[in-house]
Amino acid sequence: MPNTKEWTPQELLRTSGAYWASAAIQAGVALGVFSALGERPAAAADIAAAVKGDARGVGVLLDALTALGLAVKSQGRYAATPFSERYLREDSPEYLGHMIQHHHHLMESWARLHEAVAAGRPVRSRSSHAGGEVREAFLMGMHNSAMLLAPQVTREVDLRGRRRLLDLGGGPGTYAANFCLANPGLAATVFDLPDTATTAARIAARYGLEGRVSFAAGDFLEDDLGGPYDAVWLSHILHGEGPEECRRIIRKAAAALEPGGVFLVHEFILDDAKDGPVYPALFSLNMLLGTPSGRSYAECELREMLEEAGIAGIRRLPMPPQAPSGILRGEKLRAAN
Repeated sequence: MPNTKEWTPQELLRTSGAYWASAAIQAGVALGVFSALGERPAAAADIAAAVKGDARGVGVLLDALTALGLAVKSQGRYAATPFSERYLREDSPEYLGHMIQHHHHLMESWARLHEAVAAGRPVRSRSSHAGGEVREAFLMGMHNSAMLLAPQVTREVDLRGRRRLLDLGGGPGTYAANFCLANPGLAATVFDLPDTATTAARIAARYGLEGRVSFAAGDFLEDDLGGPYDAVWLSHILHGEGPEECRRIIRKAAAALEPGGVFLVHEFILDDAKDGPVYPALFSLNMLLGTPSGRSYAECELREMLEEAGIAGIRRLPMPPQAPSGILRGEKLRAAN
């Protein structure tokens, strides 16, 4: 459907400058300001000392975060809000700061979008293949995103009776863990690059699933995937590759799947005209910035790739209205008798 948004000059300029708010939140996370805020109000100078920052700079940031509704101020002293306590304190089990740090690492490249568009090639290295804090923020950022959506996904994805799940390119294994929690007879293998193993083991332990979520190290474009499995889950890996690489990944995953096995693709899915929804369309730009050929794919493109690999009965599963992603489900054709 065409986007019928009513633009005004004011809305145009507000959107153009919306990154100011993003940068303020990212600075608060990077400096540990939200973790320094507590239930008891504190002066800006005390919070600055706690984060080893300048009193003037931290004070201005605290006022901006208060204006955004992520801190409260009373008589010149600052405290956390219930929301920031829940999602922005590093010691909270629902902490979302890893994804916010990942967004921060992307900002420099987004400021060079015009260069990437003009040249048709990336201007940053791939976060999924980076090292150090960039890689850690990417992996744990994927955990942040998955832990919000996975409980809803497991209600829509029926894996009853399935025994072995392949979570291909599964990173921290958050979806694998949630599928196992929802299906007591299921065990899962997370297949990803070797440096992901420690993070995946930590997440499996966090869910108490050390014996049911295992890790296999490899490059899904080059290495054997093991198996056979009776379910495969491809979550947000196809958008990092071009069409031919996607076909190869899907064929390999289908080959590792038993006849009658469930094949699931979770992606930011474009309409067939590729001009919406907004998030998948913008995400294609993010892939232009960081990959040689990655992009969001239209539903018709994904269906064609799956059918070419022998996946039948393809249908789109329901997702919450606020979710920017979609899931396609099919089954591997059984051999003729």
